[in-house]
Amino acid sequence: MDDTTTPPQTSELKALLDKYSPYLLELRKKLLSTAIVFAVATLGGFAFYEQIIKFLIRIFNLEGVNIVFTSPFQFINLAISCGIATGLVIAFPHLTYQILAFLKPALKKKEYKYLIKSIPFSVILFLLGFSFGLFVMKWQIELFLDKSVSLGIGNMLDISKLLSSVLLTSVILGIGFQFPIIISLLMHLGLVTPNQLKKQRVWVYLGSFFFTILLPADSLLSDLLLALPLVVLFELTLLLKFPSKKMD
Repeated sequence: MDDTTTPPQTSELKALLDKYSPYLLELRKKLLSTAIVFAVATLGGFAFYEQIIKFLIRIFNLEGVNIVFTSPFQFINLAISCGIATGLVIAFPHLTYQILAFLKPALKKKEYKYLIKSIPFSVILFLLGFSFGLFVMKWQIELFLDKSVSLGIGNMLDISKLLSSVLLTSVILGIGFQFPIIISLLMHLGLVTPNQLKKQRVWVYLGSFFFTILLPADSLLSDLLLALPLVVLFELTLLLKFPSKKMD
C-alpha cells in the first residue's frame, strides 16, 4: 500500500511559508518601491551630471586647477557616480519610511512613536554626515593644492577619480552618521544599556576608525578627521542617558 502521508518536514515548511509569505510579499513590495525611487533618482543624477560636476567644481574652487580626463570614457564613469550618489541621497528617506512601515505591525505603540520621532533626526544626521564628508574632502584638496604651489610642484587632478571619491565618501559618511539612531533605539528597547556600551568604548573608537579607513579618502589624517564625529556622536548619545527599561 502506497504511503501518501505528507512528511512532517514538508508540512512544517509549508506552514512556515503560509505564515510568513504575506510578510515576505510586503517586504518585496517595499524593496521594489525603494528600488524604483533609487533608479529614477539615479537616472536624474546621470542626466544632470554636468550641472552636478560644475557645482562641485565651484564648491572646491577648482576653476584655476589643471583638472583632466585621462580616458575618453571617464566622463561616463563620472556620470554614473553622480547618478548613484544622487540616487542614494534621495532614496535614503524613502527607504527609512518603508522600513518603519514594514516594522509597524511588530512594534508597540511607544516603540513606533519613538521611531517616527527619530526620522527628522535621521535625515539631519545624514545631511550633516554628507556635508562633513564634503568639508573634509575639500580641506584635503586645498591642502594638496597649497603644498604643490609652495613646493613648486605642478599638479594635475583626475576629475573623474576626484569627484567620484568625494561623492562616495560623503554619502557613506552620511549613512555612518545614523549610528546614534541605532544605539539609542537599542537602549530604548532595553537590548543594551549605557554601561554596557561604555565598557565597549575602545572597540567603538576602533570600529569608527576602521570604518573611515574603508572610505575613498586616502590619507591617515583625513581618516582620523572623518572618524572624529562618529566618536563624538557616540559619546553624546551616551550622555543623553536613555532608559534601558523596555517600553511598555
